[in-house]
Amino acid sequence: MRTIPYPPILGHGLGAAVLLSALTVAQTVAVADAFDRTILPIPDPVYPPSTVLDVRDATPPPRIQVTAPEGAPNVLLVLLDDLGFAGTSTFGGPVGTPTFDQIANQGLHYNNFHTTAVCSPTRAALKSGRNHHVNNMGAIIETGTAFPGNTGQIPNQVAPLAEMLRLNGYSTGAFGKWHELAAWEASISGPFDRWPTRQGFDKFYGFLGGETNQWAPFIYDGTHVVEPPEDPDYHFMTDMTDQAVAWMKYQKALTPDKPFFVYFAPGAVHAPHHVPQHWIARWEGKFDQGWDRLREEILARQIERGIVPEGTVLAPKPEAIQDWDSLSADEKRLFTRQAEVFAAFVEYTDHEIGRLLEAIAATGQADNTLVVLIYGDNGTSAEGGRYGMFSEMTYFNGVQETVPDMLRFLDRWGGPETYPHMAAGWAVAFDTPYKWTKQVGSDFGGTKVGMAVRWPKGIQAKGELRDQFSHVIDIAPTILEAAGLPEPKVVNGVAQRPMDGVSLVYSFDEASAPERHTTQYFEMFGNRAIYHEGWLARTIHRAPWESEPRRALAEDIWELYDTRDDFSLVNDLSPQHPERLVALQALFMREAEKNNVLPIDDRVFERLVPANVGRPDLMAGRTSLTLAEGMTGMTENVFINIKNQSKTLTAEVEIPDDVTANGIILAQGGRFGGWALYVKDGVPAYDYNFLGLERFTVAASEPLAPGQSTIRFEFDYDGGGPGKGGTGTLFINDRKVGEGRIDRTQPAIFSADETADVGIDLATPVVEAIGAGRASTFTGRIPKVTVEVK
Repeated sequence: MRTIPYPPILGHGLGAAVLLSALTVAQTVAVADAFDRTILPIPDPVYPPSTVLDVRDATPPPRIQVTAPEGAPNVLLVLLDDLGFAGTSTFGGPVGTPTFDQIANQGLHYNNFHTTAVCSPTRAALKSGRNHHVNNMGAIIETGTAFPGNTGQIPNQVAPLAEMLRLNGYSTGAFGKWHELAAWEASISGPFDRWPTRQGFDKFYGFLGGETNQWAPFIYDGTHVVEPPEDPDYHFMTDMTDQAVAWMKYQKALTPDKPFFVYFAPGAVHAPHHVPQHWIARWEGKFDQGWDRLREEILARQIERGIVPEGTVLAPKPEAIQDWDSLSADEKRLFTRQAEVFAAFVEYTDHEIGRLLEAIAATGQADNTLVVLIYGDNGTSAEGGRYGMFSEMTYFNGVQETVPDMLRFLDRWGGPETYPHMAAGWAVAFDTPYKWTKQVGSDFGGTKVGMAVRWPKGIQAKGELRDQFSHVIDIAPTILEAAGLPEPKVVNGVAQRPMDGVSLVYSFDEASAPERHTTQYFEMFGNRAIYHEGWLARTIHRAPWESEPRRALAEDIWELYDTRDDFSLVNDLSPQHPERLVALQALFMREAEKNNVLPIDDRVFERLVPANVGRPDLMAGRTSLTLAEGMTGMTENVFINIKNQSKTLTAEVEIPDDVTANGIILAQGGRFGGWALYVKDGVPAYDYNFLGLERFTVAASEPLAPGQSTIRFEFDYDGGGPGKGGTGTLFINDRKVGEGRIDRTQPAIFSADETADVGIDLATPVVEAIGAGRASTFTGRIPKVTVEVK
């Protein structure tokens, strides 16, 4: 019997050499079972050269095609954003989530499932099965540093689940939020290795950053920028659902036997809380009782439904959260509106996920689709601070909005004219029964979220609760085991670091099965903890609304909890068990060393500036950037930094004889902060939009003549610290034509998703009178525009 040997592959990266197994020519049936799936991709066989002259006399070799194991399920993995443990009706929350309820009732729900407490780290850990620092995602990508564990660049040694499934015969599609791409790699210059379509996904439709304007998102289809339609009813949540449904149906139409893996990650319910008005109207008056009473109501439901044990007590609020009864009438009116919009966002998102599940059922795939719903990548966000905000960009720029400021937007809250977040008191309520919230990796309020699983062909139990400790790193090995696939040792020629997670399949049909994930470290911006066999040792290093740590890392105060008897973490047992606390602290340090957690970096806002932390910066050392028409979609991380210094904009433009010049020459940012050099009805001007709160215009005293012209704008910064003002002067062909004051500038950031664009203003407008999208297109030519800073 002849054999067709596979060539040896040298596994570099960790330096392992692996010899692949062989297939016989006779194997033409069930050949997939003969693959060595621990080495990916499975290489093509080497056929001996033919000695037959005429093809009519030759026998073709067996056709080798990599397919998924027989019966492997489709997989739908859903991850919501910024929704805590009490965010769904399933887990006692105030918002009806019928889709989540349905999956829980038809399958399982887990009340001890944890995240990393912040988005980028959770997402990387979820899709790789490895701890977040192993992914170099110690924090969000925008705060990457030079240290291993925090660089923001996913290493090749931790290949994502999607790539493993794709190389095993799955169709793979990702929709929605990504937020795992190193900040300096998110441009047309790449590299594209860590873009979604090079991280295992055949299809990507979504946004790369941490958030997007749901009414006017900056989205990609693969690596191509998509301009949303000019439809007043457009919303990205519905759009991404439509895209996922269409892609899934197309896959099943062409290859019905090929399983799919869909990663569905809405931007919801991260700020901005953008929701169609008819969803908001359903919630009017339903939060008038305030967050203190709401917490009590939630806990009562949680106990009644068995989500939390009898006797669970409500953890005290953080001292910074006011008692509801102490608030003014205006504060209550504002805060209840914020909660109504947030609840509507949750309900609307759950509805859209239901549409996707209905589409899967319509293709006849529901029974063999493993559905994993994770309703939150961390606890609910308290980054809205004491009052919330009509524009989240004020938070990042250190500007405190007042209640009267926000009340002006009350009727428009959640609509296109706002970019809102809610007061932190609501975040604590949606994390009931815990004390803390998102960012606090050392409290279950920051890490624990609702999770439900359904797989009719693989899970017999229905509507049952599981309380084994589990973590996002457990999902990838769970999916591999359900699909009948081994964890690969080599992927794309690189030896792999083994997964840190533990498959949850053991818990599917045995409610009382002993938990297998017995040890887990947590660390986020200095907040750190260690879970081990039911015990939790932790320290609270910084609250989300605090700009500085409470004390030095070495001086942190550690606490000890027995989570088996203290569900809400209210009984600190460190005085009774000092020796256990010391042992757990030592265990934390061993896990920290093993997972690249050290050195711990508790800086937050300082890490946003690449030069402060050694993160690569495309514009490092540059004092000028020369662009031209057609260059659009430059995020703030890949555009020259003009903040807190003087600048000069010089644009060469050409206006046809029969055209009145109009439109954007160069713009950065949008409705909630930014600047633009433009022409309106023939007259050049420069606008500075300070956070959507104040607008400053320097306009020319005369129109632009047809033909070639050079427009120059000079901004002379006052100095004296960040966020100061300055004087702007406008020139046409070196002749001064306008001057004016700009009293305030944004010191830190213009936008999380708005871009810098030449010849157009994408997404939302910096200058409302010019507009955005096609309406803002410059009517002439822009051969060259230069930005200089000094």
